[in-house]
Amino acid sequence: MTILVTGYTGFVGSTLVRALSSRTLRLVGRRELSGLPFDFFQKTLAEDCVYSDCLGGVEVIIHSAARAHVMNDNEVDALSAYRAINSLGTLNLAKQAAEAGVKRFIFISSIKVNGELTEPDKPYTYSDQPDPQDPYGISKAEAEKGLMDIAHQTKMEVVIIRPPLVYGSGVKANFASMMRLAAKNLPLPLGSIKNKRSLVAIDNLVDLIITCIDHPKAANQTFLISDDHDVSTTELLRELTIAAGKKPCLIPVPMKFIQMIATLLGKKTIADRLCGNLQVDISHTKDTLGWTPPISFKEGIARCFIKDK
Repeated sequence: MTILVTGYTGFVGSTLVRALSSRTLRLVGRRELSGLPFDFFQKTLAEDCVYSDCLGGVEVIIHSAARAHVMNDNEVDALSAYRAINSLGTLNLAKQAAEAGVKRFIFISSIKVNGELTEPDKPYTYSDQPDPQDPYGISKAEAEKGLMDIAHQTKMEVVIIRPPLVYGSGVKANFASMMRLAAKNLPLPLGSIKNKRSLVAIDNLVDLIITCIDHPKAANQTFLISDDHDVSTTELLRELTIAAGKKPCLIPVPMKFIQMIATLLGKKTIADRLCGNLQVDISHTKDTLGWTPPISFKEGIARCFIKDK
């Protein structure tokens, strides 16, 4: 089986390629990495890109390339920028894939298609109506709808995977900042945050992606994923600090007080992330595929500080 992987230089894609190193792969991206024993095709993800030269003989595409979500995006027309790559570019690739006879298209989407926050103990489910709140989430939702339309019109199967925040060794952005904060072990007023958030270790996400390559029940399904263990911000920081070899020093300040101060300082978005809930229900994923996360939350956190695992 020949598998084509996009976004292979990213956090998810690079880990996936290592896990699939014994398979026959084709890599598609903007730049080639030296030392990889796979066929490489230099392409951009765009509405007008032609992929016919790299699709022949491909049975499965794992599409992880995207314009990544960033906080406070300064793009003048952020929706158009995300849509050009995440929606139009994705659907262009998928249409050409279907025409070339690709059997299955696995799309790495985002829980942001469901929304931004959940009510306590009312997690998102795979069957919820999409309710994206920002340009990134909207672009992913548009791609999902277009992919399912293609699946219904052609013989190509589509699998959609919506992860929440993905973490692990080599992660960047906000989670990397939290890791550095935990390693410094500064006294923080975050000892009484009682929210619940779903996260997913990179190894669990990659395991699910690989399961979906040829699982017969994955066809034309949408799967939510997590570690199946929701955590508070306090628990997350505590486990990160322990994994960094330090003794946690978290001061118990009431969560409502933190939210009030953050709002007064114009940092409500940060407060929502620190104190808000975002839970996902992965029962459909487990029941449909007979799948469970292979590593625990604690093991996933421990692996964050292991380089070149």
